[in-house]
Amino acid sequence: MKKQKKWSCLTESLFSSHKDEYPEHEPASLGQLYQAKLEELCAENQNVSDSTGTIGRSKGASVSSSHQQISVAVVTEFVRWNEEALTRCTLFSSQPATLAANVKAVFTCLLDQVSQYITDGLERARDSLTEAAAMRERFVLGTSVSRRVAAAAASAAEAAAAAGESSFRSFMVAVQRCGSSVAIVQQYFANSISRLLLPVDGVHAASCEEMATAMSSAEGAAHKGLQQCIETVMAEVERLLSAEQKATDYRSPDDGMAPDHRPTNACTRVVAYLSRVLEAAFTALEGLNKQAFLTELGNRLYKGLLNHWQKFTFNPSGGLRLKRDITEYGEFVRSFNAPSVDEKFELLGILANVFIVAPESLSSLFEGTPSIRKDAQRFIQLRDDYKSAKLASRLSSLWSSSS
Repeated sequence: MKKQKKWSCLTESLFSSHKDEYPEHEPASLGQLYQAKLEELCAENQNVSDSTGTIGRSKGASVSSSHQQISVAVVTEFVRWNEEALTRCTLFSSQPATLAANVKAVFTCLLDQVSQYITDGLERARDSLTEAAAMRERFVLGTSVSRRVAAAAASAAEAAAAAGESSFRSFMVAVQRCGSSVAIVQQYFANSISRLLLPVDGVHAASCEEMATAMSSAEGAAHKGLQQCIETVMAEVERLLSAEQKATDYRSPDDGMAPDHRPTNACTRVVAYLSRVLEAAFTALEGLNKQAFLTELGNRLYKGLLNHWQKFTFNPSGGLRLKRDITEYGEFVRSFNAPSVDEKFELLGILANVFIVAPESLSSLFEGTPSIRKDAQRFIQLRDDYKSAKLASRLSSLWSSSS
């Protein structure tokens, strides 16, 4: 104890003339370390880009896959620097109030560094999503094109789809590492910072507020990127449906053959794509972020399928095939654990019955589910016997009496 006291006195006498300046030097030093680290990372990434650039260009890649990803190891290094600065704060700050002020300043440096680093990383990952979207837009063609042009466009669209899937996965990795980085900072605050701030009124609360504010920019970038991810997924779903769904899928000829009870090729392709790409989302997202993302995607898929099916005409066997597709989609979205989405797909299954039942049974079909009557009106018009069975006049009195 005596030695410790003597050491403290020696420290006090040796550094007394510099202690007032210390709070300015520590943040400046941390800032220099941060800038040097960014320059090092930038140089490393440039070397990787230079070494892989020729290969990428030879394959016609338009979206860079070598952008600098968020590294949890780098964030851990930021925290280590801060821990070292914290040790110096404790050494040079003799009074609790001075110590709390200096610790808060040092911790604010860490918040600024981590916030900027992970936000920039998320924005770079978003740039890849934006580039992939631009690729998709370039290859949207009208109907009056030659086979050669259409084939080239289809090939280019597949390349754009591959870029979209790659950028989706990359963004999910960025989100996962962002979450891990934030957790490291929060743990560091709880274990090392908090106890040094508590003795002074208001300082702890102010630091907690600073932490929330610092991370809000990253949260904003993550939210925007997740919206782009949903757009990316839905663009590919729509491309697959457009390319793979055939008119005969839902209006098979009445040739006496047994009806096909398998899901359509378009449905199989879409579910396979969603299963593959969303594996990254299931791994990266958690809690409310995961719930919100999957619920919105499920709702978008529901609306997209409704709009897609409006382009077709259905006979009874086609209606059975549609029910099989709906069952397949419904079983897949159950993995989202989103009850509101499950309910929508269950109602879709009921809705498909408008293509299967006889015209005289339509009026009683929705007595127990009036909520889908509006969609039912639209779907009934897609029956192949809508005009021949005079369903418009037959049902007009029913719709008017029930509205």
